[in-house]
Amino acid sequence: MALVYWNPRRETESLQHQIARLFEDALAPYSGEQKQEYFSTVPLAEMQETPEAIHLKLEIPGMEAKDIDIQATEKAVSISGERKFERNSEDQGETKSEFRYGRFERLIPLPARIQHTNVKAEYKDGILNLTLPKTEQEKNKVVKVQLEPAA
Repeated sequence: MALVYWNPRRETESLQHQIARLFEDALAPYSGEQKQEYFSTVPLAEMQETPEAIHLKLEIPGMEAKDIDIQATEKAVSISGERKFERNSEDQGETKSEFRYGRFERLIPLPARIQHTNVKAEYKDGILNLTLPKTEQEKNKVVKVQLEPAA
């Protein structure tokens, strides 16, 4: 059996190199067909709750309203769509792009029950605004809290 010396510095350098490569691969911009397959980000959202409704705003730039699908239940909202990659066969040369293409879907659970048949949606300048009216039961929900004397 041969004696092998362990070099902790070499192991550490190897590990550092592997971690650096992992971050480079994860953060590097994708191009061409890789980008078309990779689209995994979901639209960013902002939610505001008032006594009457829940207001949901999503950032979905570069799409048309007809390409966005919105589905609502009493407890959640689902937004999905597909940003298609346009390839022009007449182009000459190489194209580099940081745009994201492909299918996306986001399911957002809601903090209160809504009247899912009365949802209002508006899409303008890449921002989707949803007004989700609360059910009457949720609007009038008051909980009595019992106060116990300190011991």
